[in-house]
Amino acid sequence: MPLNIAIDGPSGAGKSTLAKRLAEDLKILYLDTGAMYRGIAYFVLDKGVDPADAEKVLPLLPDIEMTVSYDESSGVQQIVINGVNVTPHIREHRISFAASTVSKIPEVRLKLVELQRKIASERDCVLDGRDIGSYVLPNATRKIYLDAKPEVRAERRFKELSEKGALNGMSYEDVLSDVNKRDYQDMHRDFAPLVVADGAVVVDTSELNAEEVLKKIEEIVACK
Repeated sequence: MPLNIAIDGPSGAGKSTLAKRLAEDLKILYLDTGAMYRGIAYFVLDKGVDPADAEKVLPLLPDIEMTVSYDESSGVQQIVINGVNVTPHIREHRISFAASTVSKIPEVRLKLVELQRKIASERDCVLDGRDIGSYVLPNATRKIYLDAKPEVRAERRFKELSEKGALNGMSYEDVLSDVNKRDYQDMHRDFAPLVVADGAVVVDTSELNAEEVLKKIEEIVACK
């Protein structure tokens, strides 16, 4: 049975950074599920459709053929939709909230969960997201819930956007507001909301740096 490590938690808790490092150290696949939802969000917005309008989103789904590939030279997961690599566009700030919005639509989640489960059934991997341990892979080998105070997560996000020159006039307060709104949206959606999965180990990263978090998680994974 493949080794599957599920890492869940709110936006800005450090899931993606940790998952990538953990996968590298364990020499297994890192599957960025959040990027898959961002891909859907980008496709929907590109079609001029509101991600919150399920009636208009649903007809688009059958036409979305998504594949996940990996650029070994850069180490970045590539999201390809209908033959077009949308990876360069999915980290735009506008896509972040749109991805959270479109992911509330059950049919969107079902489409991507099917693909995620297929990949996880075939090989050892680390998956991070909002509902990996609770819904996507309830029988994952290890389940971890990363958390941090909203103010800390907003500060991290603000710094990240600033370094990329992608703030577009946003203040720290704007970013914090977005973090709080996304938390509420993720935790209160009807289908597969963000929760601490049964059997998950909760790790608060507020006072920890990346190396300290990685060490802590590797200890958890190593436990029999």
